[in-house]
Amino acid sequence: MSAILQPPPEVNPLQDPLRFDRRVPPCAMVIFGASGDLSKRKLLPSLYRLFYERRISPSFAVIGTSRTKMSDEQFRDRMKESVSQFLEDAPFDQDVWTSFAQCLFYVAGDINDPASYEAIQEKLGAVERSHETAGNVLFYLSTQPSFYAEVVGLLGGHNLNHGNGWRRVIIEKPFGHDLTSARKLNDEIHKVFDESEIYRIDHYLGKETVQNILAFRFGNGIFEPLWNRRYVDHVQITAAEAIGVEGRGGYYQEAGALRDMIQNHLSQVMATVTMEPPTVFDANNVRDERAKLLRSVRIMRPDDVRQNAVAGQYGPAKVGGQDLPGFRQEPSVSPDAQTDTYAAVTFFIDNWRWAGVPFYIRSGKRMPKRVTDIAIQFTAPPLGLFKQQTRTGDVANPRPNLLILRIQPEEGISLRFLSKAPGSGMRVRPVSMDFNYGSSFGERSPTAYETLLVDAMAGDPTLYTRQDMVEASWQIVQPILDVWANTTFDFPNYASGTWGPRAADEMLARRGHMWRNA
Repeated sequence: MSAILQPPPEVNPLQDPLRFDRRVPPCAMVIFGASGDLSKRKLLPSLYRLFYERRISPSFAVIGTSRTKMSDEQFRDRMKESVSQFLEDAPFDQDVWTSFAQCLFYVAGDINDPASYEAIQEKLGAVERSHETAGNVLFYLSTQPSFYAEVVGLLGGHNLNHGNGWRRVIIEKPFGHDLTSARKLNDEIHKVFDESEIYRIDHYLGKETVQNILAFRFGNGIFEPLWNRRYVDHVQITAAEAIGVEGRGGYYQEAGALRDMIQNHLSQVMATVTMEPPTVFDANNVRDERAKLLRSVRIMRPDDVRQNAVAGQYGPAKVGGQDLPGFRQEPSVSPDAQTDTYAAVTFFIDNWRWAGVPFYIRSGKRMPKRVTDIAIQFTAPPLGLFKQQTRTGDVANPRPNLLILRIQPEEGISLRFLSKAPGSGMRVRPVSMDFNYGSSFGERSPTAYETLLVDAMAGDPTLYTRQDMVEASWQIVQPILDVWANTTFDFPNYASGTWGPRAADEMLARRGHMWRNA
């Protein structure tokens, strides 16, 4: 008798019924690095939640693998602890877990050891027979990036890239350390997997607000006519974190903010905001337009880098009565590290829609608060007829119209415009129309990893980055990396708990703009 997973007990989540229309086929998922933080904090909680909501097939199995010696039961116990701790905005149900745990298996072994792949092959065969996974396998590389090519090569060497069903691989960022290494990694992976089988994950693209940019732009006739250089003055994209490197100093010292955030997450967000409408809403057309947009971003010369890119590093400070260390005082960080914990860049897109519009992108650690948003500032009226009422007096040039797309911590959209203030006289003041996902829909939004894992199982790569997109995003930051690699910075140049170095403010001021520090 087969040991197909029993479905979870009946639940009645308040969900859009269309969310359940996508039927995920039977499959097994092999997670390399299953004892790591990503698996514990994101992958297993997301898979549990998908199982709770009946969004994955009952014919499903997870095979975790890492060097840690564990039995299947020990792995299940560890994952239960992680899921109950890191499950976001959802209850932990013991009955659901008991059913879900039936699909968890473990193989101990070193990813450099060929014997590990033989053990995985054997376990996959057993799982296919007991759980009827139809030979479909999704490999998830939650390992150090330096192991990606080696793991994929060994998968191919043991013929794990072929089987009775489909085979796909999900690769975490960073995909390469620069343009050259990204191209080399692509070449190595293509020796084993076809491009259609490679899913380069960028969890920002799975966030509801980032996906909603497409619906907002292309589903509403009132905004699309304004989405161009005639009506948009400039755009700011901010990803600020209040925390420091949180014990990841060794990794972060080699990466930095430009590589860690702007090259991947924020460049993809910029492409989503600015891409042309696809002729059809499918994976190929959407990704074609993102890739085309990234290829339109102006490549900087060395002199451009000095004017349009700012590196920063946080120093020690006392914030809220607490002494916070500078980056150079963090564990595993060199006392003279030249790493950028803050990066701000001005990009220009050389196409007819956006010619001349500056796109200011910044990301930083140890800033005043955690916030990620996109602020689109529209051009001011040609003549200022009204005065804005403020606490310090009236001003003749009121604050501009802003459309703010909030990605975190609370996902939503805000439109700021001017309205007459109560009382006599024609004085105006800014007001906002706010849309919040949680309050508007009355339901829990799926996490980015839930969305992306379902898409990979279903074979939908729309929200995943393609080879040409990865290389195009590296091309636009490579000149900055080259200049910074040959520059000695006077770090630290901003204190913990502040909005970054003064040079970033000056970069915007040269064009008459200022950061929106809200």
